[in-house]
Amino acid sequence: MDQAKFMTDAALGGTDLDCFTYHGGNLGAARRLAPHAPEPWIDLSTGINPHAYPIPELSREAWTRLPDGESVAMLEAAAARRYDAADAQSVIAAPGTQLLIQLMARLFSPARVGILGDAYSGHERAWRAAGARFESVATLRKLAGLDIGVIVNPNNPDGRLVGRAELIASHGALAARGGMLIVDEAFVDLAESGASLAPALPASGAIALRSFGKTYGLAGLRLGFAIASPDLSGVLRSALGQWPVSGPAIAIGAAALGDSAWLDRMRPMLAGEARRLDGLLAAAGGHVLGGTSLFRLVEHPAGPGLFERLLRRGILARPFAGRPSLLRFGLPGGPEQWDRLERALADFRG
Repeated sequence: MDQAKFMTDAALGGTDLDCFTYHGGNLGAARRLAPHAPEPWIDLSTGINPHAYPIPELSREAWTRLPDGESVAMLEAAAARRYDAADAQSVIAAPGTQLLIQLMARLFSPARVGILGDAYSGHERAWRAAGARFESVATLRKLAGLDIGVIVNPNNPDGRLVGRAELIASHGALAARGGMLIVDEAFVDLAESGASLAPALPASGAIALRSFGKTYGLAGLRLGFAIASPDLSGVLRSALGQWPVSGPAIAIGAAALGDSAWLDRMRPMLAGEARRLDGLLAAAGGHVLGGTSLFRLVEHPAGPGLFERLLRRGILARPFAGRPSLLRFGLPGGPEQWDRLERALADFRG
């Protein structure tokens, strides 16, 4: 397939790949861009655990009955134990953290909002859409001068980790001016111990977000949590309404969050796979800049060419608008996917 054919089939307007840069998983656009790529596609654009938690058998009532308050409270208590939250009442279940991000922007705007560094763009989109003045700042000190500070921790896409003591200090600087700290901990489950703000959540003006689907490989379940200080938890809970999550999400989420043995097995396995991926990317001429156990950020001098070559092979990585040398890779799911990725990278190198 030549370059003209590659782009014309996509009908995406020249070399505009912005459809891939907001979030991962856009296989529809990938298929339009490379219609002759082999199936099944390998989606490495999302940073989701390829080894999903085994779905337990569900009762008929999980599907047929409206979830009651006791069931939701049971799920939130399981999350509180898993995340070491001091109080289960501070944990609010929601249908995914993306909804929480958008909800917070609508609840707490207008405001001057800043995010630390280059981070997940969903925060900026949500706050700007809600009328906030949003900016990216380079230091925690500059973050403290705003109304609301957002820290993605570990950061997406480079894996930068801010220690708990620094988070607490940043919150103190914001709170002294009546401000609020939001820490997006979507990938913290697999980070080093002591990274999360949740066990030391301040008494006011603080929210930590936790994603369920990424760690447990069940993104389609649409489940996430906010761990919020008392002055904010009631506001979020009220805004989400009476049935914030589904019956199947409650049953599966509670089982998975209570399964410490599964998570203990998963941590070293995913760390080993991330190291394996680093080796493949480095051998293909890339410089690994960082990441987490679920994704790796690589800089490659021929980034757009590598992205296109992988698309032709039915492999979707994550590009970045304005920084064409960067690509983010999630973990392949099983030997066949590892083999396909290794061959594609080797052919590009060759």
